[in-house]
Amino acid sequence: MEESKMDQEYEVAPSPKKGKITVGIDLGTCRTAIMSDRGAKLLARSVVGYPKDIISEKMVGKLPLFGDEAIAKRNFLDLCYPLADGVIREASARDYRAAHELLGHLVELAKKGEDVEVCGIIGVPARASIMNKELLLTIAEKFMSKALVVSEPFMVAYQLNNLTNCIVIDIGAGTVDICGMKGTVPVADDQVTFLKGGDYIDERLAQSITRHYPGVQMTEAVACGIKEKFASVDGSKRALVTLRHEGKPAEFDVTEDVNAVCESIVPDICEHIENLIQKFDPQDQEATLQNIILAGGGSRITGLADMIVAHLAEYGKVKVTAVADPEFVGCTGALKLATEIPEEMWSQIGVMFAAEP
Repeated sequence: MEESKMDQEYEVAPSPKKGKITVGIDLGTCRTAIMSDRGAKLLARSVVGYPKDIISEKMVGKLPLFGDEAIAKRNFLDLCYPLADGVIREASARDYRAAHELLGHLVELAKKGEDVEVCGIIGVPARASIMNKELLLTIAEKFMSKALVVSEPFMVAYQLNNLTNCIVIDIGAGTVDICGMKGTVPVADDQVTFLKGGDYIDERLAQSITRHYPGVQMTEAVACGIKEKFASVDGSKRALVTLRHEGKPAEFDVTEDVNAVCESIVPDICEHIENLIQKFDPQDQEATLQNIILAGGGSRITGLADMIVAHLAEYGKVKVTAVADPEFVGCTGALKLATEIPEEMWSQIGVMFAAEP
């Protein structure tokens, strides 16, 4: 799976104000994407690494490392993944500190060394709690003069200009968010979040391979790499992988494991679609069923769209399509929303804070 599609261009409506930049941020359990109205476009793994001891500090320095650099030097570091299920962990001060440093690091990269004011919109899971949103805004307040949090599938719908008679399914690492778009800002009853995203697949895949091949040295990180390369529900990708078996390299066919685990999230997705479709006006349900959008990293699972169509066959004609660029479509939508909606109206869209003038 590609880390990003850096050659793809996006249009951002208004020109930036002098001395101020606007950003769109898609805060993800696995990866966080950020774009600005001055051309910054970044995708980073949502991980922060701290030196383990004095020797590690000598090798990598005192400052925390982020993203792929932290993973590459993981032997020297304690890695902290501060985002869980698409929101900031609340388990410890360490998680809070790591989230603070990660968001600050990304905002600084987006500023490109300029001493400018930053405002923007941040995407969170569809049914994130008020407490989680306020915790995120408390952190954002350290780096931004104004910030608004909105649901991630709504950002996708806004970027696609697909705001009515549409259902967006955003399959991230921590959560699967499903949102029914009815021409307005979606309310809680139009959205659902459940915890069977990419991390769930990684965990189940690691367990399945270990069960079928005793002695294989398997971690969730290894399983994630297999998933990202071979994810499928239709058997079209034969997953032949080289793994360590009691320390020795050997080839294994894990096709059935990959397909079964990826398929395991489909019943929940379809059940929630069935519940949401009944909340649309009966006259709009046919059009909505032909306008289902897959987003997030999980949208790349081969055969997923066709399987959802098959599961919903009794509802009539169903059409499911996947976004072209799941890494950046969310933050692009957030930036588009931030630049098209006057800041004084942001409070009508979601939870926000604004610094005192």
